Amino acid sequence: MKRFILISAILLLACTSASASGKESGEGGFDMQEYLFGHVLDSYQWHITSWKGHELSIPLPIIVFGQDGLRIFLSDKLEEGKTYDGFFIPEEGPNKGKVVELDGSGSQVRPIDISITKNVLSLMISGALLVWLVLACSRWYRRHDVLKEAPTGVAALLEPVISMIDEDVIKDSVGPEHERFSPYLLTAFFFILINNLMGIIPIFPGGANVTGNIAVTLCMAVFTFISVNLFGNRHYFKEIFWPDVPMFLKAFPIMPVIEIVGMFTKPISLMVRLFANIFAGHVLILSVVALIFITAAMGPVLNGSMTLVSVLFGIFMDCLELLVAFIQAYVFTMLSAVYIGMAHPKEEN
Repeated sequence: MKRFILISAILLLACTSASASGKESGEGGFDMQEYLFGHVLDSYQWHITSWKGHELSIPLPIIVFGQDGLRIFLSDKLEEGKTYDGFFIPEEGPNKGKVVELDGSGSQVRPIDISITKNVLSLMISGALLVWLVLACSRWYRRHDVLKEAPTGVAALLEPVISMIDEDVIKDSVGPEHERFSPYLLTAFFFILINNLMGIIPIFPGGANVTGNIAVTLCMAVFTFISVNLFGNRHYFKEIFWPDVPMFLKAFPIMPVIEIVGMFTKPISLMVRLFANIFAGHVLILSVVALIFITAAMGPVLNGSMTLVSVLFGIFMDCLELLVAFIQAYVFTMLSAVYIGMAHPKEEN
């Protein structure tokens, strides 16, 4: 019951924030596009809520290498179309939402941008949380004899999950060499899981759509691609470039081309699967909450009933996303382990 009340309170807080934002858009109307993309896309500031027509947000550092060298300043200097030191954020056009400056001809030029955006800060927070969990678990095992007492605290939380992923997923999929790849695969699992769970929480330090950002999932897929192809054995590459097929298929390199294409489609599928599922989950929850504000102008009876439906269904979707957060981390780890295992086939006698 306490968990239900807590989830309800968090969802209502998110609804209040979205309502305040929605009242400021388009002559008092609700801008659905701005509402959705404002929550799921990256930003130079961390929006908290809106209060009496003013946005409450955390300004983040903007770090750019422009035409005059390195510039570092907070994002609040570029709010509401302001220009600072020649930099500004256009509200429309191909560079919408990105820091740009003008060159000698008056054209917009994007500098080298290494700013700490909302997603970057969330990655730092989740990374620090992951390191803390691992070190806390390790500290318990250094100070206690596992043969005499059961794990407690963080160790008790992580041990069954680690054992399940390592024994049932990594060991079975990779094979005898699974210990070489367990550190990476376990790190990938917990990294994705923590970011998925953080993304469900609508208030700071949660709410960032990290694993729903295709750049992040691309990096994760690249790590798996490197683990597969950099450490694959000679039998794996033999099956790619000189497969055991009839000679006429080797004369016309159809199979090697197919296998080489497959080398790249595997990480692409990992990237798209994780990105699409998490992004779609965020959009679906936000769309459910938006029903409250879409029906605000349709009368108190309809709006009141839809508010009740939206809140209840939103709580249900949040609980469902908890399951999805675990499943997507599990699937990414399992498929990565399978691909790594395929790169270490045994030589047939």
